[in-house]
Formats: sequence, C-alpha cells, structure tokens
Amino acid sequence: MLPGKKGWAAIKVIVFLLSLLPFLLLTNDAFNDQLGANPVEALHFGFGDWALRFLCIGLALSPSKTITGQNWPMRFRRMMGLYAFFYASLHLLVFIVLDLSLSWEAFKDEVPKSPYILMGLLTYSLLLSLAVTSTKRMQKRLGRSWIKLHKLVYVAGITALVHYFWLIKSDYTEPLIYAGVIAGLLAVRIVVYFRRAAKLFSL
Repeated sequence: MLPGKKGWAAIKVIVFLLSLLPFLLLTNDAFNDQLGANPVEALHFGFGDWALRFLCIGLALSPSKTITGQNWPMRFRRMMGLYAFFYASLHLLVFIVLDLSLSWEAFKDEVPKSPYILMGLLTYSLLLSLAVTSTKRMQKRLGRSWIKLHKLVYVAGITALVHYFWLIKSDYTEPLIYAGVIAGLLAVRIVVYFRRAAKLFSL
C-alpha cells in the first residue's frame, strides 16, 4: 500500500536531505582540509561525479516505471533533475572561481587547449534549459513542446559522458561504468519505443 499525501511529503523531504548530503560532506571536508593534496581538483571531480550520478538516477526513473509497472518513481524525477543541475553548477563554479580565479583571460586561454570545457558548457546549457522549464507552469505553457524539450536530458547524458572521457587522462574505469549505465537506460527506452511502434503498425 502506497503512502498518502503526508507520507509522500515526508518521503520527499528525506530524499531531498539525502540528495543534499554529498554537498554537505564535500563542503565539510573542504573546510576541514580533508580533500587531499589537491582540494580544488577533489571538489571539482566530486561535484561533477554527483551531477552525473543524479543525471543517471533521473534517467533511471522512467525505465523503472516501465519494468515494475509502478508510477511512484516518477514523483522524484524533477527533484533528481534539479539536483543534477545543482551539482553541475557547483562543478562549474569550482572551475571558474577556484581553478581560474574568475579570470576571463585564463578562461579564453584554457578553452582552445581543453575541448572538454566546451563539451561541459554544452552539457550545462542543456541542464540549465531543463531546470528553468521544470516547473508545472512552464509545462502548461509549453504544452507538447515541453515533452520534446525535456528529451534533451538524453543528449545531456551523452555529452556529459563525452566531457568526462575527454577530461580523464588515464584511468577510464569510472566513465566506462557511467557509459554502461546510460547505455542500458537508453536501450530500455529504445526497446519500449519499437514495441509501441510495432503495436501501432499491427492495429
């Protein structure tokens, strides 16, 4: 038996706080000088990892509904998407403020040498557009276009992976794991799409 409105409200608060926990832990480690020899890099990668994790969680909710037949996971899709944007924002902020010291000249000098930055900015712009239009008001205003727009989350997942692969210099274990997860989640959607198409053609 599923919980009522008050039960879901309590569950959402718990999920919200758990999702905020990585930020609190990384921030605490930063203030207590527990991020290792390169704290800026640790923060940069830490926030980036969590952005990708929440992106994967958000992508997993629709397939979980398809597999289990339960609609309740979709209640958390907006929250997971906004948390992906939140951690991506922190990832970008650490790079601009701590790594480049808010220097526009350093940014212009770094971009041509590091194409992964452009891919990261593309990913962030996609997440930004999804975050800005995530409200119910925007959903009503955009109508069917909202559904098309929010399919950009799949593109964001792929560009985030490319950004990660270009950023890593040697050990590709973690990005390969994320690639496997995202590929699996996209495969489920492709299978569902073709099954629906087959049913339409059989009518």
